Amino acid sequence: MAAPPPPPPQTLHGRTAIVTGASRGIGAAIALHLASLGANLVLNYPLSSAQADLLASHLNSNSDHIRAVAIQADVSNPDQVNSLFDRAEQAFGSPAHILVHSAGVIDSKYPTVANTTVEDWDHTFNVNTKGAFLCCREAAKRLKRGGGGRIIAISTSVVGGIFPGYAAYAASKAAVETMIKIMAKELKGSGVTANCVAPGPTATEFFFAGKTEETVKRMADACPLGRIGETSDIAPVVGFVAGDAGEWINGQVIRVNGGAVIT
Repeated sequence: MAAPPPPPPQTLHGRTAIVTGASRGIGAAIALHLASLGANLVLNYPLSSAQADLLASHLNSNSDHIRAVAIQADVSNPDQVNSLFDRAEQAFGSPAHILVHSAGVIDSKYPTVANTTVEDWDHTFNVNTKGAFLCCREAAKRLKRGGGGRIIAISTSVVGGIFPGYAAYAASKAAVETMIKIMAKELKGSGVTANCVAPGPTATEFFFAGKTEETVKRMADACPLGRIGETSDIAPVVGFVAGDAGEWINGQVIRVNGGAVIT
């Protein structure tokens, strides 16, 4: 019996991906990976444009046409989210195909519930939950129909880990995971899938904030693979889900943590 033909290479050529929180960390790594697969990139950032502009310049440097644009938007502001999608369509001449919602915040004091202020709780939910709702709602209305549409929300394995000090963060992301599962069903017939990718501890500025070296070592030791993750462990998973080969993955939460959290 002849060997089956090799699968076609994963490609996102001709597709536009909006990545929120794309100026650094996991979001930037995802943007770079999607660009390597051929996607055009809309790099959303919240305040300072420096890092997003640098990333866009890098992605455009080896191309004879614009491959990436950096666009400021507060994901918790509905008018700015609407404008983000408008400008994405204007930049590349068609509706976006992919939303990767990576923008997020965490309280680096890691307070117990008893010591969490209302202001800190509200800020966490305003960005992590309301921001995801607004971006995913816009994507559900405006992503390209008929195949290749992808909504991918970046959650966290902390939702399954039940770690003290993470109540607001975990609760804000758990709400997003539930919303995404429901969206996957609501989008029936559109050709748009909805999933979460939920990293574990990953070596980024976001992760290291407020943690001692001892805490980081303890978290690495808790992983069966004996280390914390790298952004390069996360981005290819998002790339797979974003491509044609990932179409049959829908309504799922994919925990990417080396076995540190199994749930």
